[in-house]
Amino acid sequence: MNAVQKIGSFMSKYFAFIVILVSLIAYAAPSAFVWLGAYVTILLGIVMFGMGMTMKLRDFRVVAQQPAPVFIGLLAQFLIMPLAAFVIATIMGLPPELAAGLVLVGACPGGTASNVMVYLSKGDVPVSVAMTSVSTMLAPLLTPLIVYLLANQWLPVGAGDMFLSIVQVIIIPIALGLLAAKFLPDFTEKGQAALPLVSVTAIILIVAAVVAGNVENIATSGLTVFAAVVLHNGIGLALGYLAARVTGLDETKRRAVSIETGMQNSGLGAALATAHFSPLAALPSAIFSVWHNISGPALVSYWSTRGAKKEKE
Repeated sequence: MNAVQKIGSFMSKYFAFIVILVSLIAYAAPSAFVWLGAYVTILLGIVMFGMGMTMKLRDFRVVAQQPAPVFIGLLAQFLIMPLAAFVIATIMGLPPELAAGLVLVGACPGGTASNVMVYLSKGDVPVSVAMTSVSTMLAPLLTPLIVYLLANQWLPVGAGDMFLSIVQVIIIPIALGLLAAKFLPDFTEKGQAALPLVSVTAIILIVAAVVAGNVENIATSGLTVFAAVVLHNGIGLALGYLAARVTGLDETKRRAVSIETGMQNSGLGAALATAHFSPLAALPSAIFSVWHNISGPALVSYWSTRGAKKEKE
C-alpha cells in the first residue's frame, strides 16, 4: 500500500506534466484512446465515489459556523464563472459547441484539487472544503439551470436530462461513498490510501478521451479554446479574490474563495458535454483540467513569495 501511496503522491504532484504528456500522446495516436469516450461518466463516477468516502459531516457544519464566507464563495462560484464564460464566448465569437462547452465548465461546482491548493496557499481549508461539498450538492439544480439560461441560444439544452446525469455521476456515487465510509470503515480506511492515484488516473483518462475525440478540432481551433480557458480561469481567480475582499473577508478566506471560484470540476464538464452536446463541446473542460492545475500552483507560489517578502520587511 505504501507503494500505491507513493505513486499517487508522485502523480498528484506532477499531474499537470503527466496530463500534458498523455494529451500529446492521445493527439498523436487517437485510436489508442478514443474508445475511452464511452467510459467518461463511469470514470467520473469513480472519482466522485472516492470524494464521498472522504466527506465528513463536519464539512457541512462549517456552513452553520461560518455562513458568510461560504455563501459569498458560492455566489462567486455560480455567478462569476458562468457569466465570465458567456462574455468571453460572445466577445471571442466562439463556435456554438465551444461556447456552450465553456459556459458548461463555468457552471460546474468546485473541483476537489482546489482544497489542496487552498491548503498549500495557507488559505482557510474548512471554508474551501465546505464550498466544494455544498457546490457539488447544489450542482444538480444550479448547473443545468445556468447552462439553460446562458447557453440555450447556442445549442438546445435539456435541463431535465442534465439534472438526471448529474445525479447519476455525482450524487449517487458520493452517497455510495458516504455509506461505504459509515458501514465499511475498514474498507474505506484502506482504500483511501489509493484514492489520489485512482482519482488522478481517472481524470487523465477523461482528458485523453476528449483529446483523442477532437484531434481535427484541436488542429483548427485549439489555440482559440486555450486562450478562452486561460482567460476564463484567470478572471475567476481574480474576481473571486476581489469579491471576498470587497465583502470584508480576511486574507485566508480570500484565498479560499479565489481558488474555489477559479478551479472547476472540469471532469463533470467533460462528461456532461460529451453526453448532452458533442465531443467538441467537451474540449474547454479538457483544457481546463490541464490549465487550472498549472495556474493554481502558480498562484500558490506567488502568495508564498509575497508572504516571504512581507516577513522580511
